[in-house]
Amino acid sequence: MDATATDEKTAAKQQSWIARTIAWVMKLRVVRVFLSYSGNRGPLLAAGLSYQALFATFAAIWVSFSVAGLVIQSNPSLQQAIFNVLSTSVPGLIDNGDGRGAINPEVLLETGVLTWTGAIALVGLVATALGWLASGRDAVRAMFGIGAASANFLLLKLKDLGLAVGFGFALLLSAALSIASTAALSWILAGLGVDPEADVAHYSARVAGLFVVFLLDTVVLALFYRLVSGIAIPTRRLVGGSLIGAAALGILKALGTSLLGGASSNPLLASFAVIIGLLIWFNFICQVILIAASWIAVGMADRGIAADPKLEAERLAAERLEKEQLRQQVITEVRPRWLGKILARRERSEEAADDTADAPEKVSGRN
Repeated sequence: MDATATDEKTAAKQQSWIARTIAWVMKLRVVRVFLSYSGNRGPLLAAGLSYQALFATFAAIWVSFSVAGLVIQSNPSLQQAIFNVLSTSVPGLIDNGDGRGAINPEVLLETGVLTWTGAIALVGLVATALGWLASGRDAVRAMFGIGAASANFLLLKLKDLGLAVGFGFALLLSAALSIASTAALSWILAGLGVDPEADVAHYSARVAGLFVVFLLDTVVLALFYRLVSGIAIPTRRLVGGSLIGAAALGILKALGTSLLGGASSNPLLASFAVIIGLLIWFNFICQVILIAASWIAVGMADRGIAADPKLEAERLAAERLEKEQLRQQVITEVRPRWLGKILARRERSEEAADDTADAPEKVSGRN
């Protein structure tokens, strides 16, 4: 009997410890972020965004090189820097001469939109890119548990167009910073007596390039969360989530070739390896964007910060109205019948007294 009681106590302690451990794990912010991400259909939304991103990326690159082609063609250093940034940001997008990339740089540099056919294509490509921004806005707002933006459709499209142009300039700025950082690093290494062709110089340039891309990703994510989604995010939460998202994107870019190696090594997928690799890559990117947004949303919820103050005020007003209606219903159903008759009689007496008090005023008004 004593042995059985001891075993039961031991089992109860183990169950209690397991319950406490599970409760502790469930309270971790990382766990709550992924639960919120899954509960708000994050994987499904990321899959849809990755499909749109495949076409939107080609559209954005086509439009950017069509508009800024003259400037890029006259500057070989800027050309190489832009292609390096694109190759780092999206592995497998630019053909580096091995025939594995999706875009031939020479064909891209010859892009033109001055013909009627090019103008029609430009409209379609811009619509594709803007469609991804609109879908991305709805997906990020879903991570915060709020619906689609209620602003004017035309104003939203104009804002998306301006942001798309701004992202294009950000790409050029990133390439310019890459050139400047590489030149500054070469100057510093030369001053230290380090051979520019040495491994130290190569890895230093690689780190400098990743740092520039990290800064660009942080700024782009912050703009995406604040401006594209239209959510009132406090600066501290915005910076923290953007840094986490940019760091995750940096890790993905550093491991890009390894992550996509499976698609190119499968003989059944050899004919579609580039497209499949890009879809896998964009799925990773879109999931990181939405998970970082979920991180911000959970942090704001912990602090009681509303993502949409207007919707929150409407929700609170509806809750107060519902509570008042429930209170009145409970009072009506619970109070005794005799108490209801007394209260009704009192109300009629008060109304009669008010009518008596108002009678002299009505008579004097007629006189």
